[in-house]
Amino acid sequence: MAVWETTAIVSLAFLLSCVGNVHGEGTVGSIIPKSLFEEMLKHRNDAACPAKGFYTYDAFVKAASSFPLFGTEGQNKTRKRELAAFFAQTSHETTAGWETAPDGPSFYGYCYKEEKDPKGDFCDKSATQWPCAPGKRYYGISSHLEHGLCICHCAYPSFWCRDCSNYNYGQAGKAIHEDLLNRPELVSADPVISFKTAIWFWMTPQSPKPSCHAVMTGKWKPPKADEDARRHPGFGVTTNIINGAFECGKESKSSKDRIEYFKRYCKLLGVTTGEHLGCAKQKPFA
Repeated sequence: MAVWETTAIVSLAFLLSCVGNVHGEGTVGSIIPKSLFEEMLKHRNDAACPAKGFYTYDAFVKAASSFPLFGTEGQNKTRKRELAAFFAQTSHETTAGWETAPDGPSFYGYCYKEEKDPKGDFCDKSATQWPCAPGKRYYGISSHLEHGLCICHCAYPSFWCRDCSNYNYGQAGKAIHEDLLNRPELVSADPVISFKTAIWFWMTPQSPKPSCHAVMTGKWKPPKADEDARRHPGFGVTTNIINGAFECGKESKSSKDRIEYFKRYCKLLGVTTGEHLGCAKQKPFA
């Protein structure tokens, strides 16, 4: 074999190996292996958790693969910090932790998958683009009633707390190609769909609010209105995006709980938290 042929083959093999490494090292699964997932969500399968056995590592990885930029943009520390933020926020929304819990309150995320005692069907008849299906209910999933609206982590429609309704289920369903208007129960029956709706919300801006993804990856550069409102890039802005005036612009126990989850996950991932963790001094998003 000629020297140039040998060189070409070696070079091609090297390039292919590099491409493989880029894809392998940039995946969500490479940053959060199964062992770390289990440590982060240590008590989610406790006997007392209603969601026992529901939130699996395989479901998370499969859902994440539908969003190629989720947890894969920027330097390794940026990716880790974004994933820590995502799990911190979703852990708070599904928490069963209490102040004197063994290990600590921030070890009990992902314990719930359905709202407790939902009041009404959350059918918004004004959302004509997303008409309610007869007999269907569009509530969220949560561990605790906090705001007197609907329970935390409804809209979009698992994990996040907004105004739970057919409008939210319609938007999320369209984005992930699932008929959630007619089958809203899929969110609490299929863990992949549950994770997909949560990641979709995380990745999607809602003007004038940026996406949580853009905030945590540094892609969001706050305009003057946000600077004036003291909404500086950091974990605190993601809380503001998710829950606005319910937790921001004032001292909030819930916001502090989110921060404790974030600190714990950043420590497990070996990355610093960055600045601006809270939103007490921020003007809430409208």
